[in-house]
Amino acid sequence: MPHPPLPSTQSAVLAIEATAARHGREVSTSHDIGRDRTFAGLVGADGAGAGADEFAAIPHEALVEIAGSPEVTVRLFVHDDALVTVDGVAFDVPRDSVPAFLNSLWTGLVHLRQRVFPPSCTMIVTVPGEPSYREPVTALTLTPWLAGRIR
Repeated sequence: MPHPPLPSTQSAVLAIEATAARHGREVSTSHDIGRDRTFAGLVGADGAGAGADEFAAIPHEALVEIAGSPEVTVRLFVHDDALVTVDGVAFDVPRDSVPAFLNSLWTGLVHLRQRVFPPSCTMIVTVPGEPSYREPVTALTLTPWLAGRIR
C-alpha cells in the first residue's frame, strides 16, 4: 500500500505529529533551517536580493522527539531520508514511510528475534505493505522495553 507523499520536511513533521497524537504521545520538534555559512553562497547573509527560487534551496532538517515508552526520536534530513531511533536502535526509513513505521511501532508490530548460535538479536518492525525493517541489537543497548519484545 503506497503511503501519501511527504514532499517537504514540514509535511513530514506534521504527519508525524498527527500520528503521535492518534496514539496519545507528546511531540517536541526542533528545526534546523540552513541559513549558516555553508549556504551563504546561495543566499546573501541578510537574505537581500534573494528570489523565491533561492529560498527553496535552503535545506530544512528537523529533530522530532516523541515522549513515552519506548523512547523515539526522528531525524528528518533534506533528501527524503529519516533516521528513526527506538530505544537506542537506529533505523534508516524513507521519509514517506515514517508515519506508517511509527504506527506499526505503537500498535505492536515490533519484536526482537534472538538466536542462540551464532548469538545475535535483531529488532524487526513490520510495516504493512513494505518489507520489514531490521536492525541488530546488542546486549549493551537492550532496554527493558526491548527485552519485553523478545521472541
